[in-house]
Amino acid sequence: MTLIIAAILDFLIGDPWGWPHPVQVMGWIISRLTKFWLRICQNSITQRIAGIWLGIILIIGSGCIGWLTVQIAGWLHPILAIVIESIILASCFALRSLRTAATDVLQPLIAGNLSVARQTLSNYVGRDTQNLSEAEILRAVLETVTENATDAVMAPLFYAIVGACIPNLGAVPLALAYKASSTLDSMVGYKEAPYTYLGWFCARLEDYLTWLPCRLTVITLALLSGKPLFVWRICRRDAILDPSPNSGWSECAYAAILGVQMGGINWYRGVAKEKPFLGDAIYPITPTTIHQALQLTRYSFLLWLGIAIAILFCLPNRS
Repeated sequence: MTLIIAAILDFLIGDPWGWPHPVQVMGWIISRLTKFWLRICQNSITQRIAGIWLGIILIIGSGCIGWLTVQIAGWLHPILAIVIESIILASCFALRSLRTAATDVLQPLIAGNLSVARQTLSNYVGRDTQNLSEAEILRAVLETVTENATDAVMAPLFYAIVGACIPNLGAVPLALAYKASSTLDSMVGYKEAPYTYLGWFCARLEDYLTWLPCRLTVITLALLSGKPLFVWRICRRDAILDPSPNSGWSECAYAAILGVQMGGINWYRGVAKEKPFLGDAIYPITPTTIHQALQLTRYSFLLWLGIAIAILFCLPNRS
């Protein structure tokens, strides 16, 4: 029931502006712990050790706090537990947030206001946006939507389902723990200074935690496309060239299905970084392409949700 309610809440409401969000709390803690350890750890070894502790504290701590919160709510009233669990789970799913972010950029772009589209895009991506053309903006939006389809939508759902199948655990702890890992990776998981050593553990761990749900997502997308062998062949050809073990696979699956090409040169703080091309440029990337990608993610999410509900109904009482 909580999985269904959480999915409905994310679809209808998403993350209301100004409301407290678990990721905000995680970000606040990560920021302060990072500053503290960078100040006292002056060499690579101590920074690596600090990075391990940072990951352990945030990931395990987030899962434990989530579990305890639901347990306390359950002691007060069973319905309160369902409400709290559903709200926390909805905050872990970012399907509506992805759609909102894409719409925020596409609206001024379609209206011909390129400067506003560039500025809005800069709120969602790390690349330099001030000189992007319309085609480059569309590519950036599609890459963001398809990369985050795995780590912001499907992977949290995967861990929520796994947790729901474990007796006395529930969906929240593992979903929150994964969300903490993803937040750590986005904040400190860089090879550049000052996070080179402090963030290595968090970056590597997030890669491992995302590996299985990413491959399952690619398989799901391939089956939904009706041409699974073709999609898998393109991913085997191009995705392995991407330095990331997961984002390249996620983006490439969408590229193969939609008949577009992603990748190329991106600029970060004035420095060019070339990413491998993913897929074949059969069609140009358009706003319709991005909406089709979002629809594919929605279908995948609903398919996993339906399978999970069927599995949970078949399991014996897990309490």
